[in-house]
Amino acid sequence: MSRIDHYINDIIIRGGAEAQEEGSATTEAHHLLLAIAAIEGTAAHRVLTAEDLGRQTIREALDREFEHSLGAVGVSLASFDLPRPSRDPKALPKLGASGRLAIERAIAACKGKKDMRPAHLLLGVLDTEIGTVPRALALSGVDRIALMARARETLTHESW
Repeated sequence: MSRIDHYINDIIIRGGAEAQEEGSATTEAHHLLLAIAAIEGTAAHRVLTAEDLGRQTIREALDREFEHSLGAVGVSLASFDLPRPSRDPKALPKLGASGRLAIERAIAACKGKKDMRPAHLLLGVLDTEIGTVPRALALSGVDRIALMARARETLTHESW
């Protein structure tokens, strides 16, 4: 198994753990973003941390996005005492639609799977105008397009 295969597998596993922690049956793009932010030593991680987007900061942005989305339909999160998500430790989340699309976009962004690097996966997660990730970043004041440009720049300057 190549280095990138190990990395992608690790991201999917960590993303699945993120999904499981929040009680989701599927691993979506935002779970993959949390996983990317948690793995130090890659260009993708450096791009995120240069914008102060560590795992905890991203988690907080996603929580704000959730609250904002509820507010858009007239529901105030503060009005409810929601229980913690239930988790089935035996049920591993399956890769969801946005997670699959992120991986497909990552593969499309490189010459071939053998040329894929962590920054390609970050680009795959960021390269969408709709969904949880772009809404969470926008609410946090993060310029997603500029973040993508930095990720692309690392691909020309860094191997990992």
